[in-house]
Parts: sequence; structure tokens; C-alpha cells
Amino acid sequence: MKNKKILILANLDVGLYKFRKALIKELLDQGNEVYISLPKGMLVEKLEEMGCHFIETPVDRRGINPVTDFKLILQYLKIMKTIRPDLVITYTIKPNIYGGLAARLKRIPYAVNITGLGTAFQSENMIKKLVVFLYKLSCKKAKTVFFENAENKQVFLSNNIIKDSQTCLLPGAGIDLNEYEMTPYPEESRNIRFLFIGRVMKEKGVEELFKAAKNIKKIYPEASFDIVGPMEDDYKDRIHSLVRNGIIYYYGYQEDVKPFIKKCDCFVLPSYHEGMANTLLESAALGRPLITSRIHGCMEAVNEGENGYLVDVKDARGLEEKMKEFIDLSYDEKKMMGEKSREVMVEKFDKVEVVGMTIEGLER
Repeated sequence: MKNKKILILANLDVGLYKFRKALIKELLDQGNEVYISLPKGMLVEKLEEMGCHFIETPVDRRGINPVTDFKLILQYLKIMKTIRPDLVITYTIKPNIYGGLAARLKRIPYAVNITGLGTAFQSENMIKKLVVFLYKLSCKKAKTVFFENAENKQVFLSNNIIKDSQTCLLPGAGIDLNEYEMTPYPEESRNIRFLFIGRVMKEKGVEELFKAAKNIKKIYPEASFDIVGPMEDDYKDRIHSLVRNGIIYYYGYQEDVKPFIKKCDCFVLPSYHEGMANTLLESAALGRPLITSRIHGCMEAVNEGENGYLVDVKDARGLEEKMKEFIDLSYDEKKMMGEKSREVMVEKFDKVEVVGMTIEGLER
């Protein structure tokens, strides 16, 4: 794919820069002109420094709003009319739906990236029916629909949103093994540090994590629970209470999470649903054992019993038991689990391979 005009539609600069930087670099290195349409953010400048042309585009990320959503379609149509791209690539639900629809109307080849299904597909209701209908409209003519796990792909096929011939399954966004190098395992200590990175919200399994942490602290008072990430407003009082009572340490949003991963003994993510959890890949690449949910988007990173453990969704007792099991391992066993995590990343999630697979999918 060379000397093309490529338009990328997204809803956030952080995700685009952090997880798609290698793909964008490859597209630019191949002599393509890359335009990025998304809201203004602190990492847009870095994307521009790479050689991207930035088009500021407000995207209301929460819920369905007929007025702002219709404005977004009109804006995408205007951008496509002005730039006349050879290919449009979309990320996240609103750019996928409204950007895909605009590209279809303009008869421009386009590729859609499903990075997770969110809450819309979690229950049978009118919202799900509406989202399925909109995805059918927007994805019908997509040249490629990329998925980060097999379950998400199956949901789209089962709902007759797309044909199997349109799909391309990737191992998430992959992990840059040079940027996330293997790091020494923490020194042996009675203070076992568990780490959670993510938005503090119910769907990330924090209810189960907090419940398990409380019980573990009664038996292993030296154990630590570090929570890194922004919180939903309704968790503010809860977090303050847990910190005050010595159950967790809360660090809020951190631009660089590597120091926290390096300090931890084990990374924990009890999510209800994920596309492919990048925090699992980052922690594993740095050489840390994992405890996570037995769901697609999480379990791909774990060879159970070798580099971590899997727990059923919403199973606080099961999560507690696996964390206890980890604490009771010998130091050498914990360290070996971390080494195995790195091996899994090298074997299955190398970013170089993922970028190559993505380019192939785009060149269909």
C-alpha cells in the first residue's frame, strides 16, 4: 500500500497514539499521506510530528444523541469530500458507525476496527437492536472488519452484521516488545503487590476486586493493592473509604504506567468484557504474572497455571482464591510465571507481526 491518501477516524488521541503508532508509522514509511480526524488532545502534536495531518473533529463519546451524531456524519462527509481519501480506517463505535456510513455513501473503500463491544451487546434490549442495525448499515460495504478477539467476531457473524469473508482476526493491537522490555522481577518480600490498571468502573470488575482485597488483607495484612486509572464519579466516596481503611493505594490516572508494573508482583484485571486488554499485554511483556477473567479479550494472554490464572466473571470468591494461591507460591515460582508471561507475548502478540497482518487486511 503506497502513495495513497489515508483518512483515520477515531475518538481519542491517546488510544490512537499509544496503540496504533506503529501502524501509522508503517503507513507513512510506505509513502502514504495520513490524515487523522479526532478531537483535539495532548498527544495530537506527537501524531503531527510523525507526519500526520490533523483535522479537529468533536466526537461525543457517551450514549446516542441524534443531534450530535447527525452532525458527526455531516462532518465526516465534508472531510471526505475535501480530502478525497483512497482509504478510510475507523476505530471505536461512533467513528466505526458514522464514519463507515459516510465512507459507504461516498463509495470510498473503508476498513472498520472492532476494539471491543462495550455494554451495548451485553443484554437483549432496544439499544442492542439499534446498535446492530447501525453496524449493519455501516459495515455492509467495508472491505475489511478487524476484530481483536474471536468472540466479538462471532457476535457480528451471529447477528448477520457482516460476512465471514470481510473479517480479519488480530491478536489485539499487539505489544511493542522493544518499548516493553523484560524487567527484573521485584525482590523477594512478604509485601506482595497486586496491581490494577484501568478505569474504576463496574464493568472492569472492581466490585469483585475490592471485595477480594478486603478479605485478603485480613489474612495477609502485608499484601498491597495498587489501583491506577481514572474513576467514575460514583466511586469517589468508595475509593476514599478503601484508601482511608488501608485496603488499597489509589494513584488516579497516570500517563506512564510502567513504574507501577515494574513494582508489582502480579497484575489483576477481572473485567466483564474486553476487546483485547492492552494492560494485560503490557504487564506480561514486562514480565509479570496475570490474574484475569475467563473471557475473550483477556484469556488469550494467559496459559493457565503457567503465567497466571483465570477467574469466572463476577466471581469475587474465585478471584480471592486465585490471589491467595498466588501469594502462597514460592518466590521462584512467581518469578518463573513472570518469565512465562514474556514468552507468551513474544510468541503471540509481537506488534511487528500485528502491523504486518493489519497491512495485509487493508490491501485486500
